[in-house]
Amino acid sequence: MKIEKLLEVMAALRDPRTGCPWDLEQDFDTIAPYTIEEAYEVADAIGDKDYEGLKSELGDLLLQVVFHAQMADEKGLFAFDDVVETITGKMLRRHPHVFGSDEERARGPVPGSWEAIKASERGESADSSVLAGVAKALPALKRSEKLGERAATVGFDWPDQHGVRDKIEEELSEVVDAVGTRSPELVEEEIGDLLYSVVNLARHLGVDPEHALTLANRKFERRFRSMEGEFAAQGEEMKNMSLAALDRAWRRAKTRT
Repeated sequence: MKIEKLLEVMAALRDPRTGCPWDLEQDFDTIAPYTIEEAYEVADAIGDKDYEGLKSELGDLLLQVVFHAQMADEKGLFAFDDVVETITGKMLRRHPHVFGSDEERARGPVPGSWEAIKASERGESADSSVLAGVAKALPALKRSEKLGERAATVGFDWPDQHGVRDKIEEELSEVVDAVGTRSPELVEEEIGDLLYSVVNLARHLGVDPEHALTLANRKFERRFRSMEGEFAAQGEEMKNMSLAALDRAWRRAKTRT
């Protein structure tokens, strides 16, 4: 089945006379959270290696693109074909070593060319800041990484990981000082600075902080569930156990998972 059929289905759902009342009520703002949610569900399917589920989730994500394009078409802003044309042009432009001139293809990939081309594209927009285009809706860890990467392109960065590690120690000390002030606002601010520094250390070490935290979350959940299973098998409830007993169970769970 071709994409045209999905476009027809979406247009029918948005038909003012015979469409679906729920679909007709939606606008860009109300659909945006679903778009983000569907992207996360794609990532979950990939993480679970559920490729049958991935097929379904990619379809759900594609529907979001079609939904936004249909609403834009109704407002005379752009159509789905314009979306396809824009991304195709972008891919052609950003891969000169594949689609460029004979000389560009012969030269092969040039380190830094991707960011240089993106910087050139930003220069054509109203916001020419090196930070332009870093999506505000990104998860905070990922956005921190992107902001750090962009700032580094103009030299605003630590020369190596050692400088970032010193910064982390400095920020941790400031968190301790903030706790002493008993100011929730200041503690929140300093915790944010500490997290931002940790993200930059991950960047310097070539680690994706979002993925690293995802793995840590999964590991914690796996071990915690193992603890729950151990106590359940013994007819015990975790909430009734001492901290020492919980710590021993945690150590056993670490050996099992």
